[in-house]
Amino acid sequence: MNALNIIILAAGKGTRMRSDLPKVLHAVGGKPILQHVVDAARQLNPQKIIVVYGFGGEQVQQQTPGDDLHWVLQADQLGTGHAVQQALPHLPAQGKTLILLGDVPLVDVEVCRQMLAQADQHLVVQTFIKDDAAGYGRIVRNEANEVVAIVEHKDASAAQRAIQEVNTGIMAMPNAQLKSWLGKISNQNAQQEYYLTDIIALSVHEGLAVLPHVVADVWSVTGINSKLDLQQIEREYQLRQATTLMIQGVTLLDAQRIDIRGTLNCGRDVSIDVNCVFEGDVTLEDEVQIGPHCVIKNAVIAKGTRLAAFTHIDDAKIGPDSKIGPFARLRPGTQLAAETHVGNFVEIKNATVGLGSKVNHLTYVGDASIGANVNIGAGTITCNYDGVNKHKTIIEDDVFVGSDTQLVAPVTVGKGATIAAGSTITKDVPPESLTLCRAREQRSIQGWKRPQKVKK
Repeated sequence: MNALNIIILAAGKGTRMRSDLPKVLHAVGGKPILQHVVDAARQLNPQKIIVVYGFGGEQVQQQTPGDDLHWVLQADQLGTGHAVQQALPHLPAQGKTLILLGDVPLVDVEVCRQMLAQADQHLVVQTFIKDDAAGYGRIVRNEANEVVAIVEHKDASAAQRAIQEVNTGIMAMPNAQLKSWLGKISNQNAQQEYYLTDIIALSVHEGLAVLPHVVADVWSVTGINSKLDLQQIEREYQLRQATTLMIQGVTLLDAQRIDIRGTLNCGRDVSIDVNCVFEGDVTLEDEVQIGPHCVIKNAVIAKGTRLAAFTHIDDAKIGPDSKIGPFARLRPGTQLAAETHVGNFVEIKNATVGLGSKVNHLTYVGDASIGANVNIGAGTITCNYDGVNKHKTIIEDDVFVGSDTQLVAPVTVGKGATIAAGSTITKDVPPESLTLCRAREQRSIQGWKRPQKVKK
């Protein structure tokens, strides 16, 4: 089998995006458009991936990592044929080349495999049928229904513009012929550009058959040129992710209202309510239930756990059969053991919480180690930051912390201790004790009057 090389054309500025960000770095599913294409190319196991870049080149390279990528600059935007010419020095004399487009993120890898199976001896072009073909190159066939040319829209006659079969820009061919053809194309056209599509006529002239591969999935060949295109592709991408999840057995309350911006792995009998966002690498084990409007990033949520509405999780691990939310926030470094409860308006950061412990209301826990069967009352704060350094709070097993308590770290609360509500703890608390720290006993002042506004 001939060695495979892949050229990705990614030099366009994307003027219609109306953005300083290079077009190919805009995100679909939380990942740059170009990264989708590169990932697809890697699935084909090529000998070499060549990316032709232009506008925002340094930024494009920085945000598209990979030692397997060969970067080639197209300094002047003189057409697709000119772009491929820049890659020629990196192509071996033998082998075959697949040309992909850096702004087509939903490229179909299996269709590419089918094209490559024919590309050892033929030029294979990917086409599709489009009702409104304005702006697309038309596939011109002869009376024998053979492809004889691709004519760009601005150069097409009225009869040719009526053709609905159009060019996708994706094609495959032998390297030897590609190198020869690219030396023969010219810029004698309405755009004064070097069209890659001119190689079709050259192939026909030299007697090398042009094999069209008509695709039915229009989204797999749709490029992104505007923010409207970006939004439409995003919705299609998300619907495909949702469909895959449902086929795997996940229950989605509304497949149109889920956003996966990374990788979502789900076990059996997982349920996800509406408007949830998953970022990075997320695992939901068996029987996990996710309430509406949750945002989950880089997290592992163990079997049987329930997340109530508006829970935010970032880089955290949650043990089995836990109950989280609503309106809870788990920040990086949080690890919850089994059967923990974290309730409304609770924030936990860089802390471990032991088996069966509860932090249910209006509480901040940061840089802390909490043991098993601990109850943290409403309004409790671990005061972990002195303005320069972070300090740790240790709460051992079976501790009860009363509401409105401040734990000024570094401090340790011994096993089985109770802290009275309204206390400010600055010293270690002994185990199996009641500790309280209040400024004074409660008193009432009779006859006291509230301040009144002064009339002007």
